[in-house]
Amino acid sequence: MLLKRTLVVVLLLPIGLAVIYLGGWYYTVLVAIILLLAGYEFVALFRETGYQPSLWITLGAILLFVLGRALTGFASSPWMLSLLILVSMAYHLFSFERGRDQAGTDFGMTLSSSLYIGWLGAYLISLREISDGLWWVLLVLSSVWLADMGAYMVGRLIGRHKMTPRLSPGKSWEGYLAGIMVSTIGVTLLALLFQNLAAAGTEINPLRGAMLGFTISVLSILGDLGASMIKRQAGKKDSGTLLPGHGGAFDRIDSWLWAGVIGYYMISGIFSVV
Repeated sequence: MLLKRTLVVVLLLPIGLAVIYLGGWYYTVLVAIILLLAGYEFVALFRETGYQPSLWITLGAILLFVLGRALTGFASSPWMLSLLILVSMAYHLFSFERGRDQAGTDFGMTLSSSLYIGWLGAYLISLREISDGLWWVLLVLSSVWLADMGAYMVGRLIGRHKMTPRLSPGKSWEGYLAGIMVSTIGVTLLALLFQNLAAAGTEINPLRGAMLGFTISVLSILGDLGASMIKRQAGKKDSGTLLPGHGGAFDRIDSWLWAGVIGYYMISGIFSVV
């Protein structure tokens, strides 16, 4: 299992870093593909529980949110959100009339899948578009990667106290705390490096790196646990089999969804006064 996970990382990480560096439509297309795959898996998990959220509305909304964020920022968000709600309700009204008694619940699940994957996922686009976006994206994603690495390694070695026995029995408090430490220290050092690599006048500095690494490592685990909750309800270990040793696309981005939005508002909001 560890060998498979390592090989996938070695193969895909350089591609991901290259696309993040290039930015623009290369980055937008990659984010869109990842989110569409995750959206497909998300809907499939709900369908395993007997519900029927609309796959096509979900995928259409994800693509719309990503393209809207890339082309107009947040300017198009009000009409896109309104359109999603109206189209979803209309679709599930017809579904109920055709005999689907749980159409009301399906409506809620269509909205949740579209918003959780599409709306939150689009913050990865917004993050890349801000000043020094290349470096901020790398710091935000590194906060997740370093936390996962620290938690995995320490949890396997000395993890004794289970953190969430029902949601994710393999997670321990020892691993969680180690992940926070590794992320905070690691992102602080990366911020120092990026401060020297970025253009003059950059707002990146080690203090902000430490704040970012700490906050994201503390909170992004909720994205991981949220995915576990849905998978447990569906009776699945992974959301898919796309990546050997890693599961599906949703398994890989569950924490990114939280990290992207948290990182965006920390950088564009909190850091403007710190």
